[in-house]
Amino acid sequence: MNAQTERFTIPGPAGLLEVARDTAVGARRGAAVIAHPHPLFGGTLDNKVVQTLARAFVQCGWDAWRFNFRSVGQSAGAYDEGRGERDDLLAVVAHATQGDAPGGPLALAGFSFGAFVTSHAAVALLDRHALEKLVLVGTAASRFAVAAVPEALHERTLAVHGEHDDTVPLAAVMDWARPQLLPVTVIPGGGHFFHGQLPLLKQLVVRHLQS
Repeated sequence: MNAQTERFTIPGPAGLLEVARDTAVGARRGAAVIAHPHPLFGGTLDNKVVQTLARAFVQCGWDAWRFNFRSVGQSAGAYDEGRGERDDLLAVVAHATQGDAPGGPLALAGFSFGAFVTSHAAVALLDRHALEKLVLVGTAASRFAVAAVPEALHERTLAVHGEHDDTVPLAAVMDWARPQLLPVTVIPGGGHFFHGQLPLLKQLVVRHLQS
């Protein structure tokens, strides 16, 4: 993504996981782990939305950790419908926070399928880490059982969706968010991949991270 991007592999629950770490600009606030779209439909750590999220976190002082789910790129294993992928994400979190104070600053973000996996990881981590920020983009609520965001995290959560998303209809995301009273930021005219609107997406995420 930039000259400061390091690519390497780490141990994961199904074998090695391919990761890319982008180093924070300025004083480091913590580690942000970002999950990519569906492995069976071309999703990788180099997805443009995932890279946009990483740039936003790096700009705001977070080390951004992108990674390939099992079966993608150099990551070992086979697609597991989100269950094993959640464990992959948790393995990256454990590696990314090594050397930090126990339960140290952590942020999670995910796009599409990655937002679904991230929602379940956030629930699993709630009692183990100070989860400072949660960013869910294009949340795949019409395709998967996305976990509810714990009420304690609502003020730290940004959910963004495109008005004209034809992969995950906005109505499905609102049906998921409504019982939680969780606000959803809608990008007017936006599609699933936010073509032409990635700078706006980054601006929204930076604003959230700086709040």
